[in-house]
Amino acid sequence: MADTFTNLLVHIVFTTKHRIPFLQEALCKRVYDYLGGIIREKRGILLEIGGMPDHVHILARLKADCSVAELLRPLKSSSSKWIHDTFPQSAEFAWQVGYAAFSVSESQVAAVRRYIRNQAEHHAKLSFKDELIALLKKHQIEYDERYLLD
Repeated sequence: MADTFTNLLVHIVFTTKHRIPFLQEALCKRVYDYLGGIIREKRGILLEIGGMPDHVHILARLKADCSVAELLRPLKSSSSKWIHDTFPQSAEFAWQVGYAAFSVSESQVAAVRRYIRNQAEHHAKLSFKDELIALLKKHQIEYDERYLLD
């Protein structure tokens, strides 16, 4: 082939450290915009972002030369520094160390976007831990519950 053709869709989930609810309404929109900017810097496309005060869901299309790990390093470190610099009252803010990432088929993009948009409704019935376990099981990812959350 003369070119590289990909459609690498990924659903990424990560939390604030100890799931402290730092991402209140006044802060989350600006944080989401900043995270979207980092994805664009990596030549990715942010399709959807949302979450709750203690965690973020991202649906993004990545370029072939950008692994999930290569995206998550600056996504978390740069946004954490930006939050500390922009919101001095959030000096204690930190992201958890790990993350979850799931491949998404093009045929499921609309469903994943709805899922991300409806987080508040979703979490009225389900804790983050239960949500994460359900996602891991759905994607057949083995886990040890002792190391599931920090």
